[in-house]
Amino acid sequence: MFQMSCGRRMNAWCWITYILSLSVIILPRVSCIDGDDYGSQSGNSQMVPIVAKHIYDQVSNLTVVFHDDIKAELGYCIKDVKTDMNSAFNFSKDLTFINDCVQQLKGDITTRICSAAEMKFYFTSFYKKDGNEDSKTNHVLKPNKNCNLTSWDTGCEPGYACSLPKDQKADLKNSRSIPDRNFDCQACCPGFFCPSGLTCMMPCPLGAYCPRATLNKTTGVCDPYHYQLPPGKINHACGGADLWAPLSVRAGKNLFCKAGYYCPSTAQKNSCTKGHFCRQGTTAQKACFKMSTCNANTANQNMHYYGLLVFGVVALVLIIIYNCSDQVLSTRHARQAKSREAAARTARETAQARQRWKAAKDNASKEPSGLSGLQQQLSRTFSRKTSAKKAEKSKASKNKEPTNLTKMLHSIEDDPDGHEGFHVEIGDKHQKKPKAKELHTRSQIFRYAYGQLEKEKAMEEKNQNMTFSGVISMATDTELTTRPPIEVVFKDLTLTLKKKNKHIMRCVTGKLMPGRISAVMGPSGAGKTTFLSSVVGKDTGCVRSGLILINGKDESIRAYQKIIGFVPQDDIVHGNLTVEENLRFSARCRLSVDLPKADKVLVVERVIESLGLQAVRDSLVGTVEKRGISGGQRKRVNVGLEMVMEPSLLILDEPTTGLDSSSSNLLLRALRREALEGVNICMVVHQPSYALYKMFDDLILLAKGGLTVYHGSVKKAEEYFADLGIVVPDRVNPPDHFIDLLEGIVKLGPGMTVQQLPVRWMLRNGYSVPPDMMQICDEIAASTAGSDSAAGEMWKDTKHNIQINQNHSDTDMKPSELSNRVTPGVIRQYRYFLGRVGKQRLREARGQAADYLILLLAGACLGTLAKANDEEFGALGYTYTIIAVSLLCKISALRTFALDKLHFKRESSSGMNTLSYFVAKDTVDHFSTVVKPVVYLSMFYFFNSPRSSFGYNYIILLCLVYCVTGIAYIFAIFLDFSQAQLWCVLLPVVLTLIANQSNEGGISKLLSKYIYPTWALEAFVIANAERYHGVYLMTRCNYLKEMDYNLNDFVKCLILLAVLGVISRIVAFLCLAKKGRK
Repeated sequence: MFQMSCGRRMNAWCWITYILSLSVIILPRVSCIDGDDYGSQSGNSQMVPIVAKHIYDQVSNLTVVFHDDIKAELGYCIKDVKTDMNSAFNFSKDLTFINDCVQQLKGDITTRICSAAEMKFYFTSFYKKDGNEDSKTNHVLKPNKNCNLTSWDTGCEPGYACSLPKDQKADLKNSRSIPDRNFDCQACCPGFFCPSGLTCMMPCPLGAYCPRATLNKTTGVCDPYHYQLPPGKINHACGGADLWAPLSVRAGKNLFCKAGYYCPSTAQKNSCTKGHFCRQGTTAQKACFKMSTCNANTANQNMHYYGLLVFGVVALVLIIIYNCSDQVLSTRHARQAKSREAAARTARETAQARQRWKAAKDNASKEPSGLSGLQQQLSRTFSRKTSAKKAEKSKASKNKEPTNLTKMLHSIEDDPDGHEGFHVEIGDKHQKKPKAKELHTRSQIFRYAYGQLEKEKAMEEKNQNMTFSGVISMATDTELTTRPPIEVVFKDLTLTLKKKNKHIMRCVTGKLMPGRISAVMGPSGAGKTTFLSSVVGKDTGCVRSGLILINGKDESIRAYQKIIGFVPQDDIVHGNLTVEENLRFSARCRLSVDLPKADKVLVVERVIESLGLQAVRDSLVGTVEKRGISGGQRKRVNVGLEMVMEPSLLILDEPTTGLDSSSSNLLLRALRREALEGVNICMVVHQPSYALYKMFDDLILLAKGGLTVYHGSVKKAEEYFADLGIVVPDRVNPPDHFIDLLEGIVKLGPGMTVQQLPVRWMLRNGYSVPPDMMQICDEIAASTAGSDSAAGEMWKDTKHNIQINQNHSDTDMKPSELSNRVTPGVIRQYRYFLGRVGKQRLREARGQAADYLILLLAGACLGTLAKANDEEFGALGYTYTIIAVSLLCKISALRTFALDKLHFKRESSSGMNTLSYFVAKDTVDHFSTVVKPVVYLSMFYFFNSPRSSFGYNYIILLCLVYCVTGIAYIFAIFLDFSQAQLWCVLLPVVLTLIANQSNEGGISKLLSKYIYPTWALEAFVIANAERYHGVYLMTRCNYLKEMDYNLNDFVKCLILLAVLGVISRIVAFLCLAKKGRK
């Protein structure tokens, strides 16, 4: 049967026309009315609408009967069979064209409608053509029974249909043979279609305009269908339409109801009135929106004002968010300032209270009889207010929750001007300050004062009569905790480049001790920075040999990563944050998680004060493009980032470079204070001043090639070189003289060369000399077997420990955590990173505004130039949209990670969480992901006027932007910035071109299934094609078939875009984590 020859690969026409053919089969079944009966009743005008209504009812009933078959075969282009069929063939609103046809043919309509065999022949013959473009537009059929080379009746030409002989009944159900239809050939009725090569007719779908053709005497063509009259027939008139439901708009453009007009029926066309617009192929005019302009015969309403309104609303919202965020930041900054002042005031009071404890202890030891006076003084000093009633005290004692420092500081933060908290008496302003050795961090003083308060309160509750021994015990039990010490001992430390097999540091032996500041000096190329990198485990790309002991154990230095600070040579500081914000962020992420917030505030305050940054604490650090604080202040901020995490080992690479003498002295005094707390400090300096030089404890002097010339106390350096006959001249800075010697600027004494100095140091301390340097030993005239230097003595002290621990060392060097410091976890660091990145984005609002402006211009230009065409359902404009949005969003997304690579390397190496960093940046970028589609569509949608809704376009663009942003992350992390920009420009263009070649076959068709432009373009086309109904039904099915699209894949395309965005982010994170490990 006919159903067997219809399949999805045949075409959508086959099944739709099958329904129409079956509809006309039922017409002869009308018992009371057939063709002949109506012919005898043609004069009865009341029968005309009845017959027309009956014909329509038979067509509409078939939609239900063949619903499942249509859904199975045409499901890719028809989602709702009933809705789509009604949009194409629901003539119930206007049956005038059927009435006119019945009257024109005098009741002979059923004998002229195509039978099932004729429709089968037409569509089968049409789709068995070669498949080229010419065959798709050529509607001449192959020869058949009525129209062949020997018999070409009048009804075979386009626009004409014939009837059956009077003695032959119409068997429209016959799908096997074509009937002899060559009697009484007439022009096709208006609203019907009569194909060339067949002698029958069928109704045109809604949205088509099928009038009777008229002859154009100039061209000899029957307008508007462009077919010619049969040759040799002078008196032959033009017939009706010869096309129905064309496969493309271009092939049958004149069949559609013209733009600016609407066609209530297939035989009537009306002009669109003012205030309304009529798209091509519409059956009714639509009223224009308010604020839009619509002249007469307008195809689209002018909604440019709506685009400007949407953009204005978006801009207003962004401005409000920016201003409100700035206000929130200002309010938060003011609260932080009050909290900071309250904490500092309390710390000062506590420090003075501690001195009163000491004074009371001294007085008690001298005068035992003064116990009662001492007890009163202690109670007055460290007790809270005692003016409360006894009933309140008994009620408070039932809670049994000791007052802690954090709760007290929160109350101070809420009411900075209140007087709750430590009610201590301020000591004498002229009281003598403690010595430097007695200095402690304010956080330690804070913990001490808190401990004393809790002890005193507990003792008062237990025993009101405090004994003298108890007072002394409480005063002397300070419970001051010091930082965990890190002692670094290294022996024969040698670094060799992996590929070049070249030594960049050789046979370096020594020790870095807690509480001391070691200065590493030497000429350029001596390996000073390399030495520091090897000590902290940052010597990537090199092969390290030798032994490094941490606290006398063969452990990995990375196990102490959380309490090691490394200050790089470059000032890697966030320029769009203030000084305090940089320091506060570092403290929050790297200090212990159980350290109270107040203590963290005090740590930051101490660092700001010690580095002399009070005047610029609220100033932006600045970047190359935007001026901020001075270079010296920026250098001190760079150092402060490591000081606020209270390290046990602090490594600094040229921290004084670029600083004046006063700034350098200020920095060294701050480091001296850190050393007093047990911090092991080692730093590279270039030719310090004499005053600065004397502030160091130890000196490590390296020669070119990474060889040690001296390692020991600064005070004994001149003595060591004097033993070698090298005397520092008067009024010459010793480090300048030493470096000039190693550079060869100052000549050594007779028989001595610069190359001999490292060997002399090895021989003097009993170190092993490399074989290739043994010849230098022969050049040394006198043996240096005398007394060992101070550094030699220092090494001998640890030599025995090294030999013992070598047999019990952990040779696998697993970097397990040994610092005993628990830093904030992933979620808390995510919150910290989120706040920091949010501030940075707000301060980069001008750059964000530029991105939005470019998108706005792109949307306006593409919306104007690439008007939505009905031929390809707006695919051209959406193709340009995919390219433009992908390119612009990728380039802007590069700045998220490409510009912060150095900052990430520093923060990652210090132990900050990579996942928190990545997710926080991606979270903030989601704001742009949501806003950018609105900005682009505010121009493109209202200038291009596609048929799909604004919401559908926004959802597709949202998924597209999310997808391409993730791809840009990979480029930004994996490639250099210039290369990443090139790929971000090249990739969207190439992939979109491949997506548009999917119907060409070959490798392009295979690749197009797995690239994001194909998914985005398919989603755009599907959303737009669903709005084309009626006469566009066959055009839509054919185009979707050619592009291999499916209306049911809309959600699938969105999911694929979102999944690719997630996968690309996972890949980007893995690349970022790998970069951090390196």
